[in-house]
Amino acid sequence: MSTQRVVIASLFLPESVSIPSPRPADPRPDVFGARPGKALSIVDDLKDKSRNPPPDESNPFATAAVPRPASAPRAPWHIEPNPHANGGLKNAVDSLRPNLRHKLWVGTLGTSTDPLGPAPRRAIEHAMAALPAHPSRPVWVPDAEFHSCYADFCHRVLWPCLHYAIPDAPKTKTFYESASFNQYVAVNQRFADAIIAAHNDGDIIWVNDYHLMLLPGLLRASGKIPPTTPIGFFMHVAFPSSEIFRCLSVRQHLLRGVLGADLVGFQTASYARHFRQTVHRILAYEALPKGIMVADGDGAAGEDKVGEDGQRARGRFVDVGVFPMGIDVGQLKLKKQEPEVKEWIQLLAQRYAGMKIVVGRDKLDEIQGVRHKIKAFEYFLEHHPEFQGKAILIQIALPTQSLHAHTPSHPLLEAPDVTEAIARINARFSTLTYQPVVFLHTQDLTFSQYLALLSAADAFIVTSLREGMALRTHEFVECQEGRWRPLVLSEFAGSYSYSGFRSCIAINPWDTRGTGEAINQALTMSDEEARMRWEDLHNHVTTQTAQAFVSTFLHRTLRANAEDQAPGAAAAVPRLDMGKVGPRYRYSRRRVVVVDLEGTLWRRDLSREGLGRMEDDYRGAGAGEGGEGGGQGGKPLVEVPEEVLDVLERLTGDLRNEVWLLSGLRVRGLLERIGRRVPRLGIVAENGCFIKMIGEGPGPRRGGSIAAAAAAGAGAGEWVNMVSNFNLSWKTACLEILHYFAERTPGSFIEERDASIVFRFWTGGGGTMQVQGDDDSIGVGVVEDPGRTWARRQAAEAQNHIFDSLGEQYGLRIIPGRNSFLVLPNNVSRSTAVGAILHPNGPVRSSAASSSSSSSSSLLTRAWMNPDVFDGSGSGVGVGSVGSGASSSSGGVIEPTFILAISGDEKLLRRLNEVEGAETCSTGGRGTDARWRVGRETGEVVRVLWGLVGAGEGGSDCS
Repeated sequence: MSTQRVVIASLFLPESVSIPSPRPADPRPDVFGARPGKALSIVDDLKDKSRNPPPDESNPFATAAVPRPASAPRAPWHIEPNPHANGGLKNAVDSLRPNLRHKLWVGTLGTSTDPLGPAPRRAIEHAMAALPAHPSRPVWVPDAEFHSCYADFCHRVLWPCLHYAIPDAPKTKTFYESASFNQYVAVNQRFADAIIAAHNDGDIIWVNDYHLMLLPGLLRASGKIPPTTPIGFFMHVAFPSSEIFRCLSVRQHLLRGVLGADLVGFQTASYARHFRQTVHRILAYEALPKGIMVADGDGAAGEDKVGEDGQRARGRFVDVGVFPMGIDVGQLKLKKQEPEVKEWIQLLAQRYAGMKIVVGRDKLDEIQGVRHKIKAFEYFLEHHPEFQGKAILIQIALPTQSLHAHTPSHPLLEAPDVTEAIARINARFSTLTYQPVVFLHTQDLTFSQYLALLSAADAFIVTSLREGMALRTHEFVECQEGRWRPLVLSEFAGSYSYSGFRSCIAINPWDTRGTGEAINQALTMSDEEARMRWEDLHNHVTTQTAQAFVSTFLHRTLRANAEDQAPGAAAAVPRLDMGKVGPRYRYSRRRVVVVDLEGTLWRRDLSREGLGRMEDDYRGAGAGEGGEGGGQGGKPLVEVPEEVLDVLERLTGDLRNEVWLLSGLRVRGLLERIGRRVPRLGIVAENGCFIKMIGEGPGPRRGGSIAAAAAAGAGAGEWVNMVSNFNLSWKTACLEILHYFAERTPGSFIEERDASIVFRFWTGGGGTMQVQGDDDSIGVGVVEDPGRTWARRQAAEAQNHIFDSLGEQYGLRIIPGRNSFLVLPNNVSRSTAVGAILHPNGPVRSSAASSSSSSSSSLLTRAWMNPDVFDGSGSGVGVGSVGSGASSSSGGVIEPTFILAISGDEKLLRRLNEVEGAETCSTGGRGTDARWRVGRETGEVVRVLWGLVGAGEGGSDCS
């Protein structure tokens, strides 16, 4: 990522331009009745000394321009910090400056640009492109168009909707029908044109916030941005439930625009869940716990996806993830150590000695709940008179982002009801030396003074009615190091949804009494309890940092794009060349071969009749002896082709080989019979829940039946239960949910396994049908079968229900397929199973691996449970050291020097790419990180394995 350029699209650039003009006098009235010339407190001194604060480029509250030498000629414009910029985003990107060297900001200046002619615009573009910290490309939007888009649509339509503040009837016409949406589209198109004009190969495009919801879709639809360009969209504010969002008349346009991205990020899990449910209910797309399956033809080109059942699924998969924002803890600590901050802390301590200071900092939007906070503080003073004259509320007010805040949806804080509430409190409780509520605008404080207030505060209170992430609470926590005073936080703020912030004092801002009592609890809390709560908050803040937010989001965007390339992207990966791989295999002293069973070596019958035969075979194998099937005379009902067993037997016959078969099937029945037929074959069952160790004895004579081998195959290897310590009681509740949906999904089938469950919601074949258009010239089209459409919707509802009710409680994950989905424990996968196999104490590197003793089983289980397994760190416990020549703990065991993996599991292939000596081969039809690819036809994979047999014997089959 350090070599790739990140294009950051945000409505406002970090820097703006200003045309010099005489500074007007401060028009704000003296709300609190302070007489000129008489300072009631040190805060008034703060005001006086900060009217013209010294220039400070690191001060996010500064509105003064960057100073120029006095001798410099007066330019018609100059660059200054943009007061409307997204400060949290700017600070987060800046925190990663050493590792994010190449970036380009795209946005508007946030000021009137109509008076600027072509020449000044070119000069501004040149100057802003050369900015060292924030190289930028301005988007020129006519003032009237911008006003209609931003003030009317964004802040009178979108903002209330996203924050659950739907205007009351009969004022809803603007909400449902807004002509300003046309200007919203036009502004998004201007952003798209600017990004396209500046695009370079290898760029990562990061689109931010609700102002640009159409931008990802416009970029994809333009055809000028390659599908290989990663696009991420991050919503900085809240996202409501579908019942709220569906009220928008332009709801489909907005959702389709966002789904043009490869990754859609939110601040909290609840907002991400609301988005998935909204897309599912409005657009009827499959909403899965990890994202959205976009139908083929919507947005970018469709892709092939390979599911758990080995079937391809057409369409794009858009990842939906949670990425909580944070602060740059290191920079904040450095700023706290500055002498000016310490000086102001001492001054505040002297002036308010013996008093309790409650601090709040909020925007002037109604949604921030400042009015509710003031009422709660009045309740606190009224019902706890011992704090009258001894507790003050210092409320810092940030200006709203709206350039036109005087709209019905965005009244300023100085509205009559709020002003009257403040005046009433000050009139009731003020004395000559005491004022209970002190109100400050951000321009009244320098950043050093703000940090001093946070450090001197006895409590910090946030009463948001709805909010994305309250980063000011993170700043308060870090400023309280050494004092450890409590945080009072609204349960509707995004920060509260994280377990680390549950140590705050939670409030419902609508409950005036409860909020007032929470203030009292904070001011009377013991030091010991306050410190315990602070430590939990501190641990979360230092983990959820700005650096982690940016790096995680960008890496996830890259991965989402790489995993979902168009079908043609797979052609860039060369087909497996046995002429190159064969010699390496031939001259290796120890080899590991890993290959999928279903969809690679054997095509399973997934019709309802085929699924029924598999169930009968499973029950028959359990009732019979020696692993026979459930057919007449114990004959198996399901068998793998003989040529597959022959080639596996030949490969395992070479004692230099370790061959592992990866499967999602249950142990009993087919896999058990394969293990008896080919004893030296290792098998992974139920996607990693069970592993069969390498057996001792040779397999039966080639050509014998599986049933005969099962009856005679002693020493076939021990089956190890990898989930023996897992709580599997979730299966009962999961089955109840699935039976409910199965009754409403004709033709569906529930396949209960020993440690996992598969719900096959469609067993009716391809799921498409041909239709004739109204005009014969249109021809015949292919559409999805209505029955499968219904089944797909039911399956999406079932997945969300299982994930929401059982996923977090039991640690479950869901793997979607084209016509089914799999539910299994969270830490189980084919990737972790192979990690256990290649672990230093696993069967490949342990001299006891071939033993069926309980000690080898214990070794394998402990290795698999180790969190360092397969981390690729090369620390000596993961597979990063396999094949590197390190000595084995068992002494004398030859480490693998050749590993071949043939699989459709991209996670497994990516991790094996980190292992020295590994050859990875993908069977998928989409973009892959594997070194090679091979067709999914079972015959082609069998021919590859026979090529290995020939290479090992020195024959010509490897050519």
